[in-house]
Amino acid sequence: MKMTVNYTNAWDALSIIHSGNRVFIQGSAQTPSFLLKELAKGASRFKDVELVFISVYGDLEVDKPEYANNFRINSLFVSAAVRNAVCEGRADYVPVFLSEIPNLFAQNILPVDVALVQVSPPDKHGYCSLGLSVDIARSAVNNAKYVIAQVNPHVPRTHGDGLIHCSRFYAMVTCDDPLYEANLSIEETKEELRIGEYVASLIENRSTLQTGIGTIPNAVLKSLTNHKDLGIHTEMCSDGVIDLIEKEVITNKYKKIHPNKAVTAFALGTRKLYDYVDDNPFFQFLDIDYVNDPNVICRNNKMVAINSAIEIDITGQICSDSIGTYQFSGVGGQMDFIRGASLSEGGRPIIALPSRTAKGIARIVATLKPGAGVVTTRAHVHYVVTEYGIAYLFGKNLRQRAKALINIAHPEDRETLEKACFERFKVF
Repeated sequence: MKMTVNYTNAWDALSIIHSGNRVFIQGSAQTPSFLLKELAKGASRFKDVELVFISVYGDLEVDKPEYANNFRINSLFVSAAVRNAVCEGRADYVPVFLSEIPNLFAQNILPVDVALVQVSPPDKHGYCSLGLSVDIARSAVNNAKYVIAQVNPHVPRTHGDGLIHCSRFYAMVTCDDPLYEANLSIEETKEELRIGEYVASLIENRSTLQTGIGTIPNAVLKSLTNHKDLGIHTEMCSDGVIDLIEKEVITNKYKKIHPNKAVTAFALGTRKLYDYVDDNPFFQFLDIDYVNDPNVICRNNKMVAINSAIEIDITGQICSDSIGTYQFSGVGGQMDFIRGASLSEGGRPIIALPSRTAKGIARIVATLKPGAGVVTTRAHVHYVVTEYGIAYLFGKNLRQRAKALINIAHPEDRETLEKACFERFKVF
């Protein structure tokens, strides 16, 4: 393939964008902040430019109220960067399974005019890497009419589906900004560490894991140091896997698909993680419609999916994307992996959450808050874990489920839940 490098300035590159266009923005640690700031500088040129993305980080600039007539955010996931804009009505949210987002682009349900991505510099063959965020970016690049690349030497070169020849880019703009890093300095509480121990007790040797970022996933990973030959097939990975890989707890030896490889769609953490995955063939960064396909996930035996929730009612309905009508996050990949793990031979789909919030609000409730979204239905839930134990709901009727969940609720919430259970089911 002929190597064509077309470097230009941001203003000339962004001139391909016109009013009414739909523009995809790569997310996570790869959010192209420099291009977004340059786009905002020229806001007066635009009207109703639609911006689509999943989790984005940093100062977007284009989400500010003064640009409401220039840029219209239509987010496929609600991260902290756009949460206020969505909840104030200045932005929109599309509920969709993460695994199905590439179809929105490929089937022209959300046709992409221009894609903005951040990539590594080209290698000697002209290939750049999407780095830490292949996920839905691969499909956006494949289907966009034009692709503009923010080329940054801080972007790691990752193995898998993220390589793009520079001839695919309409324009390439250089920048030298550090990548976004997640704050991992928050220590796990004693309740979260106990949850980690309970979850670890459900994980057998030679299991394959899906986990994420945060204090509970970290607590789980810290509790796995005595396990053997675990594998990774996850939509995202964070710093917590490094220690287990170096201790040879995670080996990927016994995975049915991609043995000896850790499969992920994106990574988010600290620079330590970014350097660790750089040119590391142990990791495969693959397209999200493959990584999160339940029919792919279930091909791994003993697939363990570990997800969390905002609240759960006594019948097992899982709300993990909203607090009542307040849109907090998104559907994401929870259902993709809950379903995939449940179909796996020996698989275990797990919902892990503290019994109460940091402010003392119950998470196990009689009924979900009005307007709350059900991301995972009660028919899909198997294991629920709090610091008070493990509830197994699969095959249980509504009364049995209520009893099991009340047993792992905070002790001070149980009497209220028991009364609600009696009023609803006439027995406890």
